[in-house]
Amino acid sequence: MKYSLEVDINLPREKVIELFNDQDNLGKWQCGLESFEHISGEAGEVGAKSLIKYNMNKRKIEMTETIIKKDLPNEYWFTFEAKGMWNQVDNYFIVVDKNTTKWKIDNEFKGKGILAIMLFLMPGMFKKQSLKFMNNFKAFAEGRLEDIIA
Repeated sequence: MKYSLEVDINLPREKVIELFNDQDNLGKWQCGLESFEHISGEAGEVGAKSLIKYNMNKRKIEMTETIIKKDLPNEYWFTFEAKGMWNQVDNYFIVVDKNTTKWKIDNEFKGKGILAIMLFLMPGMFKKQSLKFMNNFKAFAEGRLEDIIA
């Protein structure tokens, strides 16, 4: 399953990149994040792998993030792998004007077993979660912490 989403963030691209690229900020906008641990490669660079643990609605999820492309301030691509699931997220940061940045993502999901069935039957669930993270980052970046949805 593939889809694209975008949001406009009311900040200059340089500030958006600074906030997005700071791993200490992840827990401020990715609700359910329990831990983010660098496990191999040069942290923050292409080839780096990290173990990410989430607790989403009492469901524990562990995944491995791999940075596959880093061309900041323009693009930042990741893959995420978990049991029965593979996901690639291509992030694009586009200057709209000096105070606005368009954050666009291209997402591709592949699943096995029950996740393959969920991807087929409930694609909206995956899009909704992606958009929630995007809107939460927008709220965090713009200083509207009260708008972050758990």
